Amino acid sequence: QVRFVESGGGLVQPGGSLRLSCAVSEATFTIGLMGWHRQAPGKERELVARITRGFTVEYGDSARGRFTISRDDAKKTIDLQMNTLKPEDTAVYFCFVDNYYSGRSYWGQGIQVSVSS
Repeated sequence: QVRFVESGGGLVQPGGSLRLSCAVSEATFTIGLMGWHRQAPGKERELVARITRGFTVEYGDSARGRFTISRDDAKKTIDLQMNTLKPEDTAVYFCFVDNYYSGRSYWGQGIQVSVSS
């Protein structure tokens, strides 16, 4: 059973910053892709950012230029630095990891990010 501890969410004003962290444990397989998706009210889940074992990064259109993803494979953690936050960034953010060999994805429970005045 893969376990996730997601932290760093909360409420910020527009223009503010948050740093999300996801700690993965009990993953006995080799982790491939890691990243974050989000789901806003009334919208489909979308990619925020993902990062490969070789540290190649891909961002969703809404995150590019404002968010930065990083990974630490020794600690099995994924961080998402979010700057210049906008109200439309309000969503539940889900951490995920992939099994490198099987391609199966595992998901955290989600953490709330709210951006408002």
